[in-house]
Amino acid sequence: MVVGKPNRGTPGLPSREAIQAFIQDSPSPVGRREIARAFGVRGLDRAILRAMLKDMADEGQIELGRKRTVAAPGTLPAVVLVEVTGVDADGEVLARPAAWAQDDDPPNILILPDRRTGALGIGDRALCRLERKGGNRYHGRVIRRLGRDAPKALGVFEATADGGVVRPTDKKARSDIRVSRGDTADAKTGDLVTVELLPGNRLSLPSGRVVERFAGIADPRAYSRIAIQEHDIPDRFPEEAVALAEKAKPTTLDRRTDLRGVPLVTIDGIDARDFDDAVFADADDDDPSNPGGWRLLVAIADVAHYVRSGDALDREALKRGNSVYFPDQVVPMLPEALSNGLCSLRPNEDRACLAVEIVIDANGEKRSHRFMRGLMRSAARLTYRQVQHAVDHGETAGDGISEGIPKGILEPLYGAFRALRTARNERGALDLNIPEKRVILDEAGAISEIGIREQLDAHMLIEEFMVLANVCAAETLEATRQPCMYRVHESPDPDKVDALSEVLRGLGVALAKGQVIRPKTFNGILRKVRGQPYERLVNDMVLRAQAQAHYAPENAGHFGLSLPRYAHFTSPIRRYSDLLVHRALIRGLKLGDGGFRDEDDGNFAGWAEHISITERRAAAAERATVDRYLARHLADRIGGTFTGRINGVTRFGLFITLDETGADGLVPIRTLPDDYYDHDEAHHTLIGRSLGWTYRLGDPVEVRLLHADPISGAIQLEIQSGGAREVPSRAPRSGQKTGRGGSGKGRNSPPRHRRR
Repeated sequence: MVVGKPNRGTPGLPSREAIQAFIQDSPSPVGRREIARAFGVRGLDRAILRAMLKDMADEGQIELGRKRTVAAPGTLPAVVLVEVTGVDADGEVLARPAAWAQDDDPPNILILPDRRTGALGIGDRALCRLERKGGNRYHGRVIRRLGRDAPKALGVFEATADGGVVRPTDKKARSDIRVSRGDTADAKTGDLVTVELLPGNRLSLPSGRVVERFAGIADPRAYSRIAIQEHDIPDRFPEEAVALAEKAKPTTLDRRTDLRGVPLVTIDGIDARDFDDAVFADADDDDPSNPGGWRLLVAIADVAHYVRSGDALDREALKRGNSVYFPDQVVPMLPEALSNGLCSLRPNEDRACLAVEIVIDANGEKRSHRFMRGLMRSAARLTYRQVQHAVDHGETAGDGISEGIPKGILEPLYGAFRALRTARNERGALDLNIPEKRVILDEAGAISEIGIREQLDAHMLIEEFMVLANVCAAETLEATRQPCMYRVHESPDPDKVDALSEVLRGLGVALAKGQVIRPKTFNGILRKVRGQPYERLVNDMVLRAQAQAHYAPENAGHFGLSLPRYAHFTSPIRRYSDLLVHRALIRGLKLGDGGFRDEDDGNFAGWAEHISITERRAAAAERATVDRYLARHLADRIGGTFTGRINGVTRFGLFITLDETGADGLVPIRTLPDDYYDHDEAHHTLIGRSLGWTYRLGDPVEVRLLHADPISGAIQLEIQSGGAREVPSRAPRSGQKTGRGGSGKGRNSPPRHRRR
């Protein structure tokens, strides 16, 4: 490894060239601490070195990654999901990053042979630990194989004289797929189909055979199928995994703690089917030293009892990483025999659970907790609306809605909830108000309701109970020296905070640059804008300024919740991270079978990277599907006018969020009043040079719907009114980009801001 000499112009500091050489020669990203140690940088010079590294990153000379790592531009992380692309002339296996989305060529990865994992074939995927070998070349060692699916494509079928043609829904597909007469599976024109690609001449049109037929492309139920295919979400369980799930038997008491006498209840959405958490609370009257305190019991489905490390169920659960939720279906992490059967805490049925008993004081501060492996029997399956109605109107309102709620169960639950909210407010957890889009379908799959998901106290009650249980899990794993899959949310990037400060200044809201940012800092801003027309916009911008939460075996705290340690424990039916935490608790507390094997400990880094990827994949698929439903909902209202607010400003146009549905649409720059527009990126503004029409982030507007495409989810709009007329500036300011608006009218034509 080459170590450069310090820059003599700045005593004690290396030159930029020396830093680049050191990083370039490192086989993996290095930390700032390693750089300081290598060059002997000490004391106050460390702050100067940090500033130098930031400047180098801003200029594209290096990249700054997670956990203060530094790497050459384009360097891959230490653990990556790869896909095998071929075998070279010497029989060496070649791969590329599975998630590579950049325009330049992907790095070359040579997979080193390993007897444990066996040979990989073209199309196989695996988690690999990488070692950089210089330039754009890497060696990879397989951590875990993830298998492969036969190459398939999703598209719309069109019948022809000799069979048919499938036009892929993927925008990146280069050509249609030919289907011979005997391979159409009786598909009709307009059917959404999955085609299995067949080997053939690379110079001819690709050929395939229809293996699945779905509803016609006009049917809303087709949209989730498109998302599943586009995002490569596994939705068929291997026979071995299904057989293992169906062979599972109900658990007996044995050495478990008997919790069947505790009136635990589940509280979920009305359409929920997998109930993985149940709650109970009671006043802590037995302890005179805890006046006003509460005892809580949070019981979670004991998935680890049924899904053992390394078995067929476990391999498939890891591959999926999490369940994916669409308006018309759920793609579960576990087969239905477990997810909706033995692992679901259904009422009046004995269920295995991993439970935590927690004692809090009157202010919601935790005094103690203990975990146990138990056998429970849910007393009732309640819904959020049902519980909220009973609290608002009384459990004996006589309207039938509160029927089925065990008597006296809600008052202590809400008493404990109020105490926990007090503790949350005291520690200053981030208090964002982000409306969640909601699509409800009728039995035929048609859209019956679109809007914003309501947020009730009943939702927040369950959230607070789950957060506290998750904290207990992280603390226990640290105390027992077990590996922990932390849920990490790091502090916001200072550059993002500075950009947010610029936008807020335009709204008259102060956020001083350079200050130490805490969740309470953002909460102060959110309180100032509460009730203002731009309240939703500011909440969105504060959210965008946050770092993306992820999973990691190293603790970095949870900024948003203002907690020093946090791990997901409460949803093992639908999140693999929680199943890992359960296994670690079982081993650490010696709670019986189903805990970690010793050989699992070294896999945490790879697992963390993988389940963080699958979580982002699920979120993208869910978001894309909702966008398609929204576009379908609006497709019958082309030409209609809507109110909204500018939520994004780019050099090619404006993004608008509609007030009525929360749908997002694009106003292309060419549809704005005929002019040249300067894009002021720092102030999120488009400014017309000649006419002076100005469009800022947060401006209220009225728009006309030009186009809504349910297949892609794209919505195109045209401004009818809004924006501001200012004195035009003839020349763009430094750093601004320009674009042409208008439809070919004269430069001084009146702006198209009339109602239609």
